[in-house]
Amino acid sequence: MSVIIEFEQISKTYEIGQIKVPALREIDLTISEGEFIAIMGPSGSGKSTMMNIIGCLDTPTGGIYRLTSERVDQMTDNELADIRNRRIGFVFQTFNLLPRADAFHNVELPLIYAGIPRSRRRERVAEALDEVGLADRMHHKPNELSGGQRQRVAVARALVNRPSLLLADEPTGNLDSSTSHEIMELFGHLHSQGNTIVLVTHEEDISLYAHRVVRLLDGRVSADKPQVPRAYGDGQGERRHNGELNSVSA
Repeated sequence: MSVIIEFEQISKTYEIGQIKVPALREIDLTISEGEFIAIMGPSGSGKSTMMNIIGCLDTPTGGIYRLTSERVDQMTDNELADIRNRRIGFVFQTFNLLPRADAFHNVELPLIYAGIPRSRRRERVAEALDEVGLADRMHHKPNELSGGQRQRVAVARALVNRPSLLLADEPTGNLDSSTSHEIMELFGHLHSQGNTIVLVTHEEDISLYAHRVVRLLDGRVSADKPQVPRAYGDGQGERRHNGELNSVSA
């Protein structure tokens, strides 16, 4: 597999008045296409900072960051915005859906920003919502959906531009235990379809779905180990029937 993310001695220091606060300290990290990685660590370990740099939402203060061989750390703000829109899909803990827009229009937004013609947008949105098991909920607004369904809409929105990288920042943080596992089974399915996934979580049981776990401590990588992931379709959440995903309860 080709390398999609490469950190070389990446550092990030925040300045608060006269005080300098190091968040990441000379991190080396390589992620290959098709991997499913969980980034873990206690509060203040640098998880969110690492995710923001990977997702081109923030820039390092030192080191080299290559995304699919391009030097991200040397890009302008406009170039970073273009990378975010074309190559990276984001899933956040708080869903970040427009409350007055239905699921279809929430998923459609990235395509509008990308200048995709309306006829193609309809097809792509329908495909993305079908992929997450919400083809029959596309005209429902967020307040008409359960928490798990809202997160599925957010996942569909992240996928609709067909990004090379899917980033999930505490995607189960606002969900109950049963729904959390349903969402993680969905991520397992997406990974089986070839998606590269980087997940930030503080929950050990959620990290079990990943194939590799990177642990941070005080801004440094304290461990980086592969693991055998939790079996897909273990009865918690979605099951595969005749090649399609059907939600049990979300």
